[in-house]
Amino acid sequence: MAIFLNKDSKVIVQGMTGATGMKHTKLMLGDGTNIVGGVNPRKAGTSVDFDGTEIPVFGTVAEAMKETGANVSVLFVPPAFAKAAVVEAIDAEIALAVVITEGIAVHDSAAFYAYAVEKGNKTRIIGPNCPGLITPGQSNAGIIPGDITKPGRIGLVSKSGTLTYQMMYELRDIGFSSAVGIGGDPVIGTTHIDALAAFEADPETDLIVMIGEIGGDAEERAADFIKANVTKPVVGYVAGFTAPEGKTMGHAGAIVSGSSGTAQAKKEALEAAGVQVGKTPTETAKLARAILAG
Repeated sequence: MAIFLNKDSKVIVQGMTGATGMKHTKLMLGDGTNIVGGVNPRKAGTSVDFDGTEIPVFGTVAEAMKETGANVSVLFVPPAFAKAAVVEAIDAEIALAVVITEGIAVHDSAAFYAYAVEKGNKTRIIGPNCPGLITPGQSNAGIIPGDITKPGRIGLVSKSGTLTYQMMYELRDIGFSSAVGIGGDPVIGTTHIDALAAFEADPETDLIVMIGEIGGDAEERAADFIKANVTKPVVGYVAGFTAPEGKTMGHAGAIVSGSSGTAQAKKEALEAAGVQVGKTPTETAKLARAILAG
């Protein structure tokens, strides 16, 4: 099983013909992702050869979906054009839009998220500013290295790309059902709670690892959700215990004011919900191991 992405997912890449899009399309194909097309209005009707695999380029998301049956789009579109690209994906009613782009203006993210809601939430948005998601052995939509883990029974949801990779590597011998990097911007589509609900419903996920970070109250809200709705064991890690107050740390959403949004406050909220929280990623991986070992 998997959440949001599986071997049957048909993936298109918006921005495939740019340098970043080309690089990661090649890597995703290498991981077995079923990439059926790219989207670039200026190069519609052409195709790109990836080591003998010809991928056609379409003018619009709607055309790509009509011709290929695509149900996932991965976006490698520069920040200035990202809002229009996401809106186009929403208008085409693609089921999943994975927005990798970093540096999108917050009001643009807020606008396309609100637009998705207004259109009935037919398009699930992951990101922006995220590594995407992977279901090992089946499909990889984004920039998560495909060779650091294997299929298994752990579900992972994380705000941080780098910590996603570290946790997958730490637990590579056990493996993952799916790993979802939700992004660290102040406004994101899919949340910790969305992923927790999906992992709770997935019969082949036995344990959930949740990685948060300072800033905002997403982890506290996730703790409330876990307490009320999640029966599977959850282990957590919160990045930013040593972050100085009032300074943005790496991600635009990672800023602490007063006691609100601190790592300690998030850790306490999670522990009150029955989540075991590690002080480091390695300690968190050990907690997961101990639970799975019974």
